[in-house]
Amino acid sequence: MSQTKYTPRLKQRYAEQVAPALKKKFNYSSDMQIPRLEKICLNQGVNGATSDKKLVDIAVQEMTTIAGQKAVAAKSKKDISNFKLRKNFPIAARVTLRQDKMYEFLDRLVSISLPRVRDFKGVNGKGFDGRGNFNMGIKEQIIFPEIDIDKVTKLNGMDITFVTSAKTDEEAYALLEALGMPFTKKQAQQ
Repeated sequence: MSQTKYTPRLKQRYAEQVAPALKKKFNYSSDMQIPRLEKICLNQGVNGATSDKKLVDIAVQEMTTIAGQKAVAAKSKKDISNFKLRKNFPIAARVTLRQDKMYEFLDRLVSISLPRVRDFKGVNGKGFDGRGNFNMGIKEQIIFPEIDIDKVTKLNGMDITFVTSAKTDEEAYALLEALGMPFTKKQAQQ
């Protein structure tokens, strides 16, 4: 009895449809030139973490639930007296997703979570950094179905960074759009 290895839906779509389409569109001579998603980084700064350390623990727990991978507390790098901040004090939660978990998260984000945003008209495509990476922000963590709204004590937003192997923003845009990222129509025309 042979077991078939599970492959995430988006990973399979990338291999079968997206990669060949990008190779044809940008006239790559080698498969290694085709842009691919390398990792997705989730960061959540915790407001009020200096006064209540439990807020960071809650954020780490929520981030772990959302990502499906253990999140860690990010610590401050230096003392800032105006913010009552000490060096090595936990102030944020972060997690980096790669391989199958990255594709699973992107699939859930695009197909389930983003449509749950109130008055959602698409993702603003201005978050590219010039080197093929894309940043976007989410205002509330409750758009993820893994979060139980009744247990949420505080609404926190988060930053999501998509790191790709693309050399230009145009290539990264084409990659993310082919993977299902719902960019606004205004950006697509420019």
